[in-house]
Amino acid sequence: MTDWRNKKVLVAGLGRTGVSMLAFLTQAGAKVAAYDMQPDEATHQSVLNHYQVDIHTGELAAVLNQHHFDVLALSPGISQRDTAIVAFKRAGGQIVGDVAILAELLAGSGSKVIAITGSNGKTTTTSLVGFLCEKCGLDTVVAGNIGTPVLEAYLARDGKTADVWVLELSSFQLETTPCLNATVATVLNVSEDHLNRYDDLLDYAHSKDRIFRGHAMQVLNADDTFCCAMLRHEHNVKWFSLQKNTDYWLNQGVLSAGNEALLSFDALPLQGKHNAANVLAAFALCEAIGLSRAQLLGHVGAFKGLPHRVEKVAEVNGVTFIDDSKGTNVGATCAALFGLDKPIVLIAGGQGKGQDFSPLQTALRDKARAVLLIGVDAQQLGSVLDGENYPVEYCDDLPQATQRAFALAKAGDIVLLSPACASYDMFKGYAHRSEIFIASVRQLQDSQA
Repeated sequence: MTDWRNKKVLVAGLGRTGVSMLAFLTQAGAKVAAYDMQPDEATHQSVLNHYQVDIHTGELAAVLNQHHFDVLALSPGISQRDTAIVAFKRAGGQIVGDVAILAELLAGSGSKVIAITGSNGKTTTTSLVGFLCEKCGLDTVVAGNIGTPVLEAYLARDGKTADVWVLELSSFQLETTPCLNATVATVLNVSEDHLNRYDDLLDYAHSKDRIFRGHAMQVLNADDTFCCAMLRHEHNVKWFSLQKNTDYWLNQGVLSAGNEALLSFDALPLQGKHNAANVLAAFALCEAIGLSRAQLLGHVGAFKGLPHRVEKVAEVNGVTFIDDSKGTNVGATCAALFGLDKPIVLIAGGQGKGQDFSPLQTALRDKARAVLLIGVDAQQLGSVLDGENYPVEYCDDLPQATQRAFALAKAGDIVLLSPACASYDMFKGYAHRSEIFIASVRQLQDSQA
C-alpha cells in the first residue's frame, strides 16, 4: 500500500475526477498541488475553498520544470503522451490515475470487482450489472466512467467495505492503471473511437486490453476480432456471441447459456440486438461472482435501459422516433442500425474525432430511407455516403433535421438520432443534444394533433 504521507503530488485536471483525487490525496497526507491549463472561475474558487492548495495554470511543462513533484496524478482527459509528461517520467517521476489508487485500496478488502470496458455498450452493461447485483442483495458500488469517480465513491463510504464494485472504465482511465486485478472483467467490443488520441485502432485496443492485467476472469465477445485476440490462456474465460453457440449466446432471438434457453430477448424492454449482447455479457459477469442464474432471470426483466441509448421517444403518424444521442462513435451507430429491423431515416453528424466513417456504408445499406447530416464534420461524413441509393441531405440544426426526417419517413419507419460523433460543436453534451431532439419531436406531435 502506498504511503502518501509527505509525497509531493500534482493533480492534473480539475474536473470531477481530478477533484476526487485532490480530496483523497489530501486526506491521505500527501503534499498536494493542483493544475489545470485554464480552470473556470467557479472551479478555481471551489478548490481553493475546500483544499487550500496551490493551483497552477498555463503550460504543464513550465509547471513541472519550475516545481518538484514526486507523483503526477492524471485526470483521464490528459494523455500520458504529452511531451511534458513523457519528460517527467523519464526523469523518474511517477504517473498515477484514480483507478490505480482504488485498485490498491481494494486489494485484500474482500470486495469483488467487476470491470467493464468497450467502445460501445459499456454504460448499459455497467448499469445492468449494478442493477442485478443490487437486486440480488449485494452491497454494490457502481462508479467510474459512468458518472461517479471511483475515489469519490470510495470516500463516500467512509471506510465501509462493499460486496462488489462495478466499474465502467474508459481507455483513458486504463492508460494509468498498471494492474487492476479485477475479479472478472470484459472488453465488450472494439471499434474506432478516440483516434485523435491513439496511433491507430490497434493502439486503442491495447489500451482496452489493460483491464485484464492481474488474475481476472475474462468475459469476451466471440464476434469481435480484437476481443478474440485478447484471450489469455492462463485465465478463466467465458464467451458471449450473437452468432454462434458458446457460453452465452443469442439463439434465434432466445438468450441462451450453451444449449439452455434462458428467456426470449423480446421479453425485455431493451431495443436492438446489440443490447442482447450487453445482457449476455452481464449474465456472464454476474455469474462469475457467484450470483445464481435463477436470481438473475427473476430480475433482468425489470431493467428499463438508459436514457439516450436507443430509447423510444414517441410515435407520430406511424413513424417511431428513437433517441440514441449517446451513440457518439461509428461503432455505436452501426450497432444501433444493425439492431433495428425497420427502414430508417438517420440523423447523424457532429465532431468526428478523426474516425473512419466508412463502416456506416454497410450498416445503412438496404436499411436507410434517407440520411440527414448536421454539425462541423457533416461534409466529411456525407462524402463517405456519396453514391449510395438513398438521399443524403445537410441541415442547419437538429430541429430542422428532425422535421425533414419526418417528412421523408413513411408509416412503419424509424427516425433514429444516432450521431456517430461527439456533440460539443453544437451542444453542451450528448444529453443536451437529446433534449433538443425530444423537444423537436414533441413539436411535431403537437403539429399533427
